[in-house]
Amino acid sequence: MDSVINLSGVNKIYGTSVKTQVLFDVDLAISQGSFNGIIGESGSGKSTLLNIVGTLDKPTSGEVYINGNRTDQMNKNQLAMLRNETIGFIFQFHYLLPEFTAFENVLMPYYIKNKKIDTKLEARAHELMELVGLSKVKNNLAGNMSGGQQQRTAIARSLINNPKIILADEPTGNLDSGTTEVVYDLLRDINRDLNTTFVIITHDRRIAEKTDRIIEIKDGRIFTDLSRT
Repeated sequence: MDSVINLSGVNKIYGTSVKTQVLFDVDLAISQGSFNGIIGESGSGKSTLLNIVGTLDKPTSGEVYINGNRTDQMNKNQLAMLRNETIGFIFQFHYLLPEFTAFENVLMPYYIKNKKIDTKLEARAHELMELVGLSKVKNNLAGNMSGGQQQRTAIARSLINNPKIILADEPTGNLDSGTTEVVYDLLRDINRDLNTTFVIITHDRRIAEKTDRIIEIKDGRIFTDLSRT
């Protein structure tokens, strides 16, 4: 498989007068269509790693390639364009706007950019609501939905641009165990049906064990890297 994410010799240092190194010479390749888990204790560097992969942060040194594009040398506009076209994000908190419907929240990335919502895009949003099992409640205000429904709406929103990569940071951290299972089954279905690459940060090893590859970060380094396929 071709690598859709490739990190080579990535270091990250914060601070100037007092320097704190968070990542040390990280090499990592993620294949297109794979389903990956990243685990590690708080402060291990896993969120910093995800932010660098997601082009929300840049390494102090090293090379980062996303979908064949070297991102560590891009400017802000180039990064924003690549993010918009290639990467979807799912966070622990869904960041939905409660005064808008679930359907409107799925389309929110386009509303924010004042882009035209055409019939093709609306059809895509309807398909995504069907995919995440929310067709019957798509016109409900987000603020009136359950936690699981809100997170599934956030998943649909992350897919609106048909990204090659989904980066998920503790996506079920606020959900009960039953809803967590439902959400992870959904992510698996999306991975299989759309060939979307997933990189999921979780502190829950039981969740990580549902992935095909578990990458453990410890003290800013890849400690273990276990593939299960």
